[in-house]
Amino acid sequence: MICRPLAYALLAATALVAPAHAQTPDADARAAALVRQMTMEEKLSLLHGPMPLPFFGDTPMPEGAIPGAGFISGIERLGVPALRETDASLGVTWVAGIRGDGATALPSGLALAATFDAELAHEGGAMVGAETRAKGFNVLLAGGINLVRDPRNGRNFEYLGEDPLLAGTLAGEAIHGIQSNRIISTIKHFAFNGNETGRNYHSTNIGEAAGRESDLLAFQLAIERGQPGSVMCAYNRVNEIYACENPTLLNDVLKRDWDYKGWVMSDWGAVHSTEALLHGLDQQSGEQLDREPFFGRLLTERVLAGDARYIARVDDAAHRIVRTMITTGLFDDQPQPGGTIDFDTHAEVARRVAERGIVLLKNERDLLPLARTARNIVVIGDQADVGVLSGGGSSQVAAPGGPAATVRIGGENAMGPFSNALYHGSSPLAAIKAEVPEATVRFAHGRYISEAVDLAAQADLAVVFVGQWTTEAVDVPDLSLPGNQEALIEAVARANPNTIVVLQTGGPVVMPWLDRVPAVLEAWYAGAKGGEAIADILFGDVNPSGRLPVTFPASVQQLPRPRIPGIDQPPVGLVAMGAPRPSFPVDYTIEGSDVGYRWFEARGERPLFPFGFGLSYTDFTYSDLTVEGGDSLTVRFTVTNTGDRAGVDVPQVYLTDAPGRSQQRLIGFQPVSLASGESRTVSLTADRRLLASWDEQRHGWSIAGGDYRIFVGSDAVSPDLSGQARVRASRLRP
Repeated sequence: MICRPLAYALLAATALVAPAHAQTPDADARAAALVRQMTMEEKLSLLHGPMPLPFFGDTPMPEGAIPGAGFISGIERLGVPALRETDASLGVTWVAGIRGDGATALPSGLALAATFDAELAHEGGAMVGAETRAKGFNVLLAGGINLVRDPRNGRNFEYLGEDPLLAGTLAGEAIHGIQSNRIISTIKHFAFNGNETGRNYHSTNIGEAAGRESDLLAFQLAIERGQPGSVMCAYNRVNEIYACENPTLLNDVLKRDWDYKGWVMSDWGAVHSTEALLHGLDQQSGEQLDREPFFGRLLTERVLAGDARYIARVDDAAHRIVRTMITTGLFDDQPQPGGTIDFDTHAEVARRVAERGIVLLKNERDLLPLARTARNIVVIGDQADVGVLSGGGSSQVAAPGGPAATVRIGGENAMGPFSNALYHGSSPLAAIKAEVPEATVRFAHGRYISEAVDLAAQADLAVVFVGQWTTEAVDVPDLSLPGNQEALIEAVARANPNTIVVLQTGGPVVMPWLDRVPAVLEAWYAGAKGGEAIADILFGDVNPSGRLPVTFPASVQQLPRPRIPGIDQPPVGLVAMGAPRPSFPVDYTIEGSDVGYRWFEARGERPLFPFGFGLSYTDFTYSDLTVEGGDSLTVRFTVTNTGDRAGVDVPQVYLTDAPGRSQQRLIGFQPVSLASGESRTVSLTADRRLLASWDEQRHGWSIAGGDYRIFVGSDAVSPDLSGQARVRASRLRP
């Protein structure tokens, strides 16, 4: 312990040497030199900050802040820049238009995941990062990577699917693209934040091995690939300990085993104690949303009391924050508001993601692509005359000028006051009319089914747009389409046998009407140019190549938890999110690491549509398989486009059997663009952790020696080629 006068001296002391960050090339050395020059008060100032928005009573707007998600004051005398933070992965968020600006909306995370394309993820990340920088922000709260364990989760649309390899690869590349703009990206929400129901107090319970082989592996792969500057911890408890003060997650897994050098910031309203600092949390974000200023006044009191543990951790946390600023380039090239944004170019990036992410689920009689000779078309439903649906919550983006339409949803949940379904101004109706200018194209909003049926009966074909709006803080209670949309589909399909359904959903939905329609597209939330992208697919300007990054169940009864745990709990308010509530369990030990398609395979369940599924307007075949063993598996095969038009295929490689276990895992994938008649050889080498099991006794990955069987296929249930090879026994570091 140190005496109180010395503690006060620590707070008041000034540096005696000149700033060193410009002279020291090594990031750790530069950071250490800067931290040594800081007073204790200056160090503490880096560890907490408010949400600079006028929605929280008398919280003042800090000097130098931009209205957005967060603000951490800089240290002017040392040249340490302030951190200006904004949400999120899909674009710079709208925050109810308070800044009077707008941004380019990428399609949803699931749409990006459906591309299975790492290069496209990087391109999308670079675009969003460029707009973040142009608006003066230097931290983007991006990198959502929680695995889809429950298709009813309200935030699934932000995430990248149910498989750790797919999610980790694409999140890592998106983060790398964001940070190429010399700004900081987060990765979130660490960890096991798989439902919004009771997210502030439920406990997701899971075993060590199962966690390492699923959600934690997704984070690990993404961190290795993208090197995010910060990790945002989650609201929920994990094995009964809050994620933002969980020493196993933060100190042991992240900082010790993975040697993570960045800093851990809290989610907004996710801090519950000053002790969280000792357990691995480095920064309290949006502090007015917590019950107390745990890293402000309360942490200062601990330091003044001379607690050496807290003093050492304050130094470490400040070092991590400053080091990340150095490695990202914030000291050398600070973003300033008012930068130029090329919205037209950026919209084309969003359009490419949407085109590649749209999944053709059904196409009987080759109804698609639509013939341009159609003379009479009716477009029905879901604001298709105005734009395309987007997801809600902190990731909400709107274009300059605001949303094209807003539908009030409301509710008593945490985001109730902000729960509005926003539509991006990219009208599918207008895009369809542009494709067939000589045709008669009529529109029915779908609120009156009789009107839609009358128009459908007169048309050559009907295109029905239906939507499922999802948002942060609320899970959907089931997988149906809300309102009268299912009845609308059924009635229109009876009136017109050439009915195409376009789904705009935040995740999987059930389709009791599927047998009655010949064609179905899953368009997700299609972003800034979603209407044009949907029309491109419908009329064959673009050959669909999206593949499902999530399993579509036939029923909620097929899920590990048919009823959402805590769904009957009362809603939680937005401010003081961290207020104490009784915890309730979310039992992940049911499925363990068998998430999504692995659960269905292990249980022998048949889904409505499997993971990896997606149709094309051309045909592909696989041949010439070779499988080489050794320390890992290298799989080579030939992909041939045997159809009459160019297209992109996404062959997938699955492990099916390993010594001592039968457990399906995606171990490789690769989008392949081929002209008609063209062939190409694909070579994929598996990350060794995908062949391994987590050994709790030896605290590391263990690969058993022996034969490993794989198959190459177009989805998780369609083996086209199979083979095996022998892999040597080995152990890998955590």
